Amino acid sequence: MRTFDLSPLYRSTVGFDRLFSLLDQVGGVDAGTYPPYNIERTGENAYRITVAVAGFTDQDLSIDVKEGTLSIRGERKADETGKSGEVLYQGIAARAFERRFQLADHVEVRGASLANGLLHVDLVREVPEKLKPRSIAITSGTASQAAPKVIDAKVAA
Repeated sequence: MRTFDLSPLYRSTVGFDRLFSLLDQVGGVDAGTYPPYNIERTGENAYRITVAVAGFTDQDLSIDVKEGTLSIRGERKADETGKSGEVLYQGIAARAFERRFQLADHVEVRGASLANGLLHVDLVREVPEKLKPRSIAITSGTASQAAPKVIDAKVAA
């Protein structure tokens, strides 16, 4: 029997907790490994995406949100003046990258910080009051079943 790998569908989404729980049993194939990242749940409606961006500065990185998609891009500018010698081995990747994350409805980016080679993007889900579940009071008795009021009794002739 063939199994289908659905992990790329939920690995880059934030706020789809029910979808995660449904697809949690499916094995994962890594769609892209550079740069590595984590998605954490830091509160009931709070999330954090951490991207390993060693060697990048805040000027080399850009974060954009457009139509429910969070894009993180990195591109190091060539700095030939700072080099003092020949590189014998380069194990720290400095290639350009772009990571995209599909955000669920009502998930907003709250801020981003860069520390110790890690880019932290904080997100929060704020559901509007009109979309939150609410209780409706049920009245009993015949008092609430009064006859409808006539607002305008004029009849056009």
